[in-house]
Amino acid sequence: MTTARRNEDDFTVELADGTTYRSRRLLVTTGLTDVLPDVPGLAERWGKDVIHCPYCHGWEVRDQAIGVLATSAMALHQVQLFRQLSDDVTLFLHTAPELTDEQWEDLAARGISVVQGKVEQIEVSDDRITGVRLEGGKVIPRQALAIQTTVRARAGFLADLGLVPTLIENNGIEIGTAVQVDAMGATEVPGVFAAGNVTNPMAQVMPSAAAGLMAGAGINFDLITEETRLARSRAGSGRAE
Repeated sequence: MTTARRNEDDFTVELADGTTYRSRRLLVTTGLTDVLPDVPGLAERWGKDVIHCPYCHGWEVRDQAIGVLATSAMALHQVQLFRQLSDDVTLFLHTAPELTDEQWEDLAARGISVVQGKVEQIEVSDDRITGVRLEGGKVIPRQALAIQTTVRARAGFLADLGLVPTLIENNGIEIGTAVQVDAMGATEVPGVFAAGNVTNPMAQVMPSAAAGLMAGAGINFDLITEETRLARSRAGSGRAE
């Protein structure tokens, strides 16, 4: 989808191939885009042995040598989660802020190794990660690497409707952007609803499906309200004298 615009009574959406569709309401479920750290070799392994979520991918890398590439303080939370899955977990500080004494102590208490210095690239052999190369050439052997991505709502096509994703933060750390909706999936633009990761970067399959169900109910009620208003307009007040 490339653009969406409002007509007098409905919406028109246009796809990349030029195909257009018209609809009385618009439900956006376009998801998000993960923006990865700029480290050579990382993008090519994304979704294979470069992962981000222990709840989504942790079982597949359990008991392996896992690395966590830090780009913000959120990595401290992430590395503790992956520590539940393996005894061999290493935090690569990379571009993250300096650790406090308390953070060093927490990591040491859990047996999490910490490597200082910037990561230069990901080492791969036979279509598998074999290690993480630091600036200076030292390689730390690893079998899987977890990262924190920045997420961007795939909603640029809504700009013509005046709907712009907002910045999402957690404890002052930028997580990404998302389209804001109410409990029924309605956006600030009348007639436009949204559900799933485009509204909630943390939502997995079940919450996204539930949000879609609620948005569907919201759209149905919105249409009923409109149809009732139009019917009353055609029939007059309908009150007997």
